[in-house]
Amino acid sequence: MELLVLGCSGGIGASLRTTSLLVDGDILIDAGTGVGDLSVEALSRIDHVFITHSHLDHVACLPFLVDTVGALRTRPITVYGLPEVLALLQVHLFNWKLWPDFTRIPTREKPFMRYQPVRLGEQVDLGGRYIRPVPAHHVVPAVGYHLDSGAGSLVFTGDTTINEALWEAVNAIENLRYLIIETAFPDHELALAHASKHLCPQWLANELSKLKRPAEVLATHLKPSARQRIIDQVAQLSVAHPLRILEQGQRLHF
Repeated sequence: MELLVLGCSGGIGASLRTTSLLVDGDILIDAGTGVGDLSVEALSRIDHVFITHSHLDHVACLPFLVDTVGALRTRPITVYGLPEVLALLQVHLFNWKLWPDFTRIPTREKPFMRYQPVRLGEQVDLGGRYIRPVPAHHVVPAVGYHLDSGAGSLVFTGDTTINEALWEAVNAIENLRYLIIETAFPDHELALAHASKHLCPQWLANELSKLKRPAEVLATHLKPSARQRIIDQVAQLSVAHPLRILEQGQRLHF
């Protein structure tokens, strides 16, 4: 499997894009503003969208994606997420007030988009590519995702704070190759990280001490206003695993 980072920022500005990870050209993990850089042809090839949670920086381009390519496709785009997450999208986004309900356009029988609930630990098989939700701890219902090609695995935590259940799931993955984990705030904004249930570098180091599998770790979701400070603080961490910053445009193979 190949993952292309369309966006991995915790905000916008200076050409930064919010979270959107394209896998093999037909799977999206979150649909932040990075999706908007794809061509219409590339957008039309996306069949599956896995949403970690309902916050705008992770779903901003989902309405535009469906609107742009729905009529070009012969089958609906399938949107996966916890039942609670899909309910939030249905009530607050695809509600005819903020955006049309594309599960009923052009008809209920042949819509441009369909919801597919998934629950923690439930595995989705997409032609031998396996994706399952893993625990996240955030201010709204949320998950991360474990992607498994058979040859290797990648875990994306989504937005989360200190989370013991995540490590139980991650440490059970024998072929783990990459861990993408959020680090949204610098250490001096610890109180804000706590209130919004995100991580900062000192908490990242503590969380990574719980990782028992060999893996390359990539920090993501840095807030643009503090990006360089977070990068500097992450660089000073003493951790047992290779650690670097996830970059827009980066490709990972597993």
